Amino acid sequence: MSSRPLAGPTRRQWIVLVCLFLLSLPAVTPRLYSSDEIQYFAYLRSLWFDRDLSFENEYRHFYDLGIAKSEGFRETFLEMKTDTGRRINFGTIGCAILWSPFYAVGDLVARATGAPVDGFSKPYIAAVAYASAVYGFLSLLLALACTRRLGLNGFGAVLAIWFGTPLLFYMYVAPPFSHATSAFSVALFVYTWLRVRDTWSPRGAAALGAVGALMTMVREQDAFFVFGPMLDFLVLEGRPGWRLVVGGMVGRGPRRLKAGAWKPVLAAAAAFTITFTPQAAAYIVLNGHLGPHASVGHKMNWMGVHSVEVLFSPEHGYFVWTPLALIAIAGLFALARQPTPDDLRAGGDEEPIEPAWGPLRRRMTAVPRGNELIASCLIVMVALQIYIGGSVESWTVAGGFGQRRFVALTSILVIGLAAAARALAPSPVAVRRAGAAIIALAVYWNVALTAAFSIGLMDRQKLEPRRNAYDAFVTLPRMAPDLIYRYLFDRASFYQRHER
Repeated sequence: MSSRPLAGPTRRQWIVLVCLFLLSLPAVTPRLYSSDEIQYFAYLRSLWFDRDLSFENEYRHFYDLGIAKSEGFRETFLEMKTDTGRRINFGTIGCAILWSPFYAVGDLVARATGAPVDGFSKPYIAAVAYASAVYGFLSLLLALACTRRLGLNGFGAVLAIWFGTPLLFYMYVAPPFSHATSAFSVALFVYTWLRVRDTWSPRGAAALGAVGALMTMVREQDAFFVFGPMLDFLVLEGRPGWRLVVGGMVGRGPRRLKAGAWKPVLAAAAAFTITFTPQAAAYIVLNGHLGPHASVGHKMNWMGVHSVEVLFSPEHGYFVWTPLALIAIAGLFALARQPTPDDLRAGGDEEPIEPAWGPLRRRMTAVPRGNELIASCLIVMVALQIYIGGSVESWTVAGGFGQRRFVALTSILVIGLAAAARALAPSPVAVRRAGAAIIALAVYWNVALTAAFSIGLMDRQKLEPRRNAYDAFVTLPRMAPDLIYRYLFDRASFYQRHER
């Protein structure tokens, strides 16, 4: 089963997206202000200038400047030590790897302009901020390429997800977080998978394993995305055995791999292991063992007890922060329930895969082979992220904008929203217009929350839906001219601490 492209974005669409991004670059905020950002940045600065993983001077620098203001920063990062006597760093090395080419440019700019060549001056901070913005944009382009391989028109979905999810905030308002780079690495992983699955060659599997390692080095929880391609591989390359029930599809899955199918498995495992070496070494140097600091494990409840709340809580829920995500995930289910005659066969002489219920037995057209299985695997990937998000003690992510751990889903949301749009295409005009209006409202909701959060108009610890809605549709429109002017010409005015 292949995922060959049936249609794709036009050259004009690519040009429009690139021009929009270039025009948006002045909106990027080159600034660090949170402990998370400082931890990821500390990896890069320490390795570049000090050639070590001792973060004492990086933490001290930001603390002394008053930038690291979060409660407990001094106790956690300037007093506590790991088992190896190092300062704690809960971040990973992947962002430093992705930021490093931009940081090199920042170093050249610092030397050319006379700025301090210390790794902390404006050229270095700006390099990291613009790097994240670029990677966030690349995640959208990769997502667009993914929709092409699935025969979907993803242009409108890209625009909606760009401005209608927290990716917007982490590309422009707080780019030195890891979330924009996470969106990129996951998008690259999904795109690589959709290309590799056509043949599952050892070379392709090695590329997928290497990208999977990079993805895991950016954010550890992103490692769970690998289960989607694993499921896909087992179904396509396995012999009949157990039954698969995902996304409305019932069919035969594998009991054992076909002869020779172990080659891509070994290639992927070897590539993952080699590529992951920098993070493995960092773990050992910092923590004395192959893994994150021991306190991370204490923050997890692997029963996923908050999985429902992380989606639907009125104060912290993902779908309340980002209603567009609900539409996009529904689109994945629509994609999983649209088989074609080619989709109803697992390949070769395998038993046919049949829809789970009668209405899906009708003949479908214009859906590439494999979309049903791909959508089912994407749903599994989303479900695992929900499970992880609901297993963390800090599932509310209070103090941050949105359910930021789900920014990694950016490329999958683009696919889902494009699929939802196609599912609505045969509907009456009124239904399509209503769908477009709902999407537009969801996009505006995210933009309004971004503005309210940035200027201190809302409680940064939680949502208050009724109050937030009033501010979104009444207060902010009144303030819009002043806010736009300040953001473009006096952005520092937004950095003051806002008392409620």
